[in-house]
Order: sequence, then C-alpha cells, then structure tokens
Amino acid sequence: MPSPLSLSAALREYLSRHPQESAAGAHFLEFAASTPDAFLREHAEGHFTGSAWLVSADGERVLLTHHRKLGRWLQLGGHADGDTDLANVALREADEESGLTGLVVEGGIFDLDRHLIPARGNEPAHWHYDVRYVVRATAGEDFSISEESLDLAWKPIRAIAQDQDADASLQRMARKWIAGASGA
Repeated sequence: MPSPLSLSAALREYLSRHPQESAAGAHFLEFAASTPDAFLREHAEGHFTGSAWLVSADGERVLLTHHRKLGRWLQLGGHADGDTDLANVALREADEESGLTGLVVEGGIFDLDRHLIPARGNEPAHWHYDVRYVVRATAGEDFSISEESLDLAWKPIRAIAQDQDADASLQRMARKWIAGASGA
C-alpha cells in the first residue's frame, strides 16, 4: 500500500501541471502531512476521499450518480477507509457504485476538491479532501444502481461544461476534460 508520501508526490506532480491550483493543493499537502488518520473517516476534522471521473470508452460521456444522501448529481467516489492509494479508492468505488467491469484508472490525479459535508444525524460537519482520477469504462456501459444512489446516468461531458445548474466541481472537471487535461 502506498504511503502518504507517495500521495504528496502525486499532489506535487498534479500541481506542476495545474499551478493555478496552488492554493488548493497547499491545503491537500498540509492535510496529508498533518496526521496518518487523514485517511480514516473517523478523523473528525475531515478525511481523504477518492472519486472517479468515470468516462465512456469514447470519452464523450461521464457516469454520474444522483447521490442518495446529498440529493445531487455527482461523480462516483467514497471514503478511503485507511487506504492511502486514492487511485485504488476511486477505482473500487466506481466498481462498487456502478457495477461496471473492465474499469481502468488513466493517468495521475485529475482534480482536487475540498468540500464541507453538512452535519447529518450523529455525524458532525466535516471536510472531504477529494482526490479525483479519470476512470475509463472499457468493457461496456450497462451499469447497475447501488444502494448509495437514487439513480445513475451517462451524461454528455460538453453539456455538463455548459450547464449553469450543474455542480461547480462537475463543470470544472468537464472543462478540464474538454481542454485535454486528463492527466494521461
């Protein structure tokens, strides 16, 4: 299992490709160095998550989830639960949440997004340090909906980039994808 040090190296490589994101990257680097518990969901301040920009084989569409807890259309992903290999987390979550087979991670880190998760039940508000990777569907597109989703849908990436009602981070990833910044 890779160490937090290898996440730091991956973050530095990402920032060399996206210097305009240096402020966000600094938060991620600082958090990665702050505690080994940063990869555990029990860490009260927040924790790392891994997400998948799950693209179709032709690269024209992305599979999104209508997230059951948040009630919004988002990329697939989830908690690291102690796994410091966040590309592996993104791949595992994409597989579990979509039921697709033949998924592959392409390139390094694709996007970073730090966002506050609202308090819910006994769980206090906390930060997700979401590290996102391109995952490609290579063996078909027939998904199955998991208990974490209200729905799944393949959405045209160009439409997301132009949809002012779409989640801001989805718009950003769509624009990155269109610009060719897939990290591959």
